[in-house]
Amino acid sequence: MTGFKITTSDQQEIRFECYLDHAPITSKAFAEILPFTRTFYHARVSGQEIWIDDVPPLAIIQENASVFTNPGEVVFGPSKPLRTKTANCFGIYYGEGKGLDACNIFARVVDSDKQKLINLGNHIWKNGSQELTISEY
Repeated sequence: MTGFKITTSDQQEIRFECYLDHAPITSKAFAEILPFTRTFYHARVSGQEIWIDDVPPLAIIQENASVFTNPGEVVFGPSKPLRTKTANCFGIYYGEGKGLDACNIFARVVDSDKQKLINLGNHIWKNGSQELTISEY
């Protein structure tokens, strides 16, 4: 798998590319849990981020982990080390943000879909949660 996509409730698609060189373990493990549908929420503390904490679990280690992300990057909280506050959380930054604990940064939005991601993030921020489907592309 080289990437995945989000499909919104109104059938818009937003595509993402995995960081296969920097986060191969996370990228491979994430591909194995696709597809899934969850209700995404807007973050309260970490900035311009939509996220879930009920993603199918991944037994992964930290790789390419940081609390600092760039707009459009995607993170997954590793289950190891056990002290990780963000274990099995999945987040998508559509703007500025800083995580609560180090997460594996493993993908980014495709440049041509950046505005769609910003629009989705702002919609969830202003109107509340939204069900999204994550699948391979």
